[in-house]
Amino acid sequence: MSELSPYPLAALARRMLRDLEARQSIFSLPSRKFVLGDPRRDLSVRFHGHTAATPFGPAAGPHTQLAQNIVLSWLAGGRIMELKTVQINDRLSIPRPCIDMQTVGYNVEWSQELTLEQSLEEYVKAAMLIRILEASGGLALAPGFGRTVFDMSVGYDLAGIRSERVQAFLHGMMDATPVVERLRRELPAELGPLRDLDFTTRLSDTLTLSTFHGCPPDEIEAMVAHLMQEHGLSCVVKLNPTLLGAVEVRRLLHDVLGYAELRIPDEAFEKDATWDQAAAFIDRLHGKARSLGLGLGVKFSNTLIVENHRNFFPSSERVMYLSGPPLHVLAMNLVQRLRRGFGDRFPVSFSAGIERANFPDAVALGLVPVTVCTDLLKTGGYARGAGYFDELARRMDAVGAASIEQFIMRAYAVEGAADITAAKLRNTEVYVERATGDARYRAANHRKVPKKIGRRLKLFDCLTCDKCIPVCPNDANFTFRMPATPEVPLSEVRQIANFADFCNDCGNCDIFCPEDGGPYLLKPRLFVSREHWLADAPRDAVLVEHGAITGRFDGVVVRVADGELIGADPRAQALRSLRAALLDPEEVNYVSEFLRAQVAA
Repeated sequence: MSELSPYPLAALARRMLRDLEARQSIFSLPSRKFVLGDPRRDLSVRFHGHTAATPFGPAAGPHTQLAQNIVLSWLAGGRIMELKTVQINDRLSIPRPCIDMQTVGYNVEWSQELTLEQSLEEYVKAAMLIRILEASGGLALAPGFGRTVFDMSVGYDLAGIRSERVQAFLHGMMDATPVVERLRRELPAELGPLRDLDFTTRLSDTLTLSTFHGCPPDEIEAMVAHLMQEHGLSCVVKLNPTLLGAVEVRRLLHDVLGYAELRIPDEAFEKDATWDQAAAFIDRLHGKARSLGLGLGVKFSNTLIVENHRNFFPSSERVMYLSGPPLHVLAMNLVQRLRRGFGDRFPVSFSAGIERANFPDAVALGLVPVTVCTDLLKTGGYARGAGYFDELARRMDAVGAASIEQFIMRAYAVEGAADITAAKLRNTEVYVERATGDARYRAANHRKVPKKIGRRLKLFDCLTCDKCIPVCPNDANFTFRMPATPEVPLSEVRQIANFADFCNDCGNCDIFCPEDGGPYLLKPRLFVSREHWLADAPRDAVLVEHGAITGRFDGVVVRVADGELIGADPRAQALRSLRAALLDPEEVNYVSEFLRAQVAA
């Protein structure tokens, strides 16, 4: 099983800038899909005392785990980065595959797949890469459109948060000076002045607490109180959709939306906080935050735990976690309930079924940030973010709004509100009623699965539809040019490969690939680390090194070194052609840039 392996900053920086110059893309995202802002519209919002250039961002999940994930989210317009949740138990064994996007959205992964120390370094690397991009002059950013907030996320119990290693992570995020200076020295000399930039060392002073299903309410309160008192962090509490209560959740899910097949275990309601309990501890924590000069917000919502009724995940998984369209309706009803009880007293961040059509509506409710995960795992991946901003611009122009505040005031053609607070409350009532009755969230519209053509993938050649590339949140799949030779006849010049150190076997590319078998399993799985290649045995995989390439096929190892006669062995011929193609001077990929960075060092 592949495990995520962070990539050196020097190689990431080289890959990023060479990609931009040579291909007008970054990490496989074409520049035409970059969201760079428009001076005609001010999309900025406030988040716990910070200004972010947009209210949009990736949710804590697969899109904010590795440095290149975060850069891609930033290029897609994300300016409030809800970083992947970390915890003391950072050696998890996660079932594979772990993401099922065939219809709505299910997963069985719920925390980081890196160590705490690796996570800290990835977040620092991401911030440095974004700063390099801003200063490089290669992006036509609108004035002020680079303003970005990194929001930490931790879980899942007080003992874990108090542990020495989690404490070190928190301190490192609030003062990353040692990590920044160490990584600065790794940057290649060819970057010139970009090596000496004023990289931020205070990556974050805000935190979203992720509360796992069944976490007792007093534990939640204790965790937030500790984070505020001991670390001076403004906090957001992520809450579960079960707060609506068993009767209401099942009414909405089964009767209104038609997802009759989804069964929520009774213990999900028995163990989770009730609405009254959550309202009480939020109220108390708000008072504590004010006394400390900090902010407190809530987030709707966590995923919904349901019984595993499908055959996609391993049979060992009794439950799975629902996201996507049905969760949108549940979470919006929670926003309504909160605002009916507390008005606009608490800032609300949101993550549930956000996509292009409803992103402007969430913005119109004054939700900050509006984060997305499920939709970015669909065809197009990070490129879908550009559509969010196109739709927001269209909606803003339609009501003559040049700023987010103006849009909140004018978004819906209903009687005007006296002020921004009244507008948020009015808009909430209008939109939640619309969304709850909107057919696009109903089960009948989410039964269709991606098409398959009944053909199995091979090592080389396929439809080359490229669908597997953007749906990978880690940017593990990529294309390269490999001309046919008499020894290695090919029908396509463009081939697809998988950079195995970035692949966690989530299975998402298999869902959207029209052919059977999964690109992450059957396309060339490439390693640049002998240690990782050996650890991946007995699976078929290829190790690319300076002067040699080694392949493992059905347990047989074939190695080809430079200048070596290889005879008629077709596997050796294919390996030699593959290495030549990957390391062609015109190619920009993770294999070539890793080896070039090693030479430069």
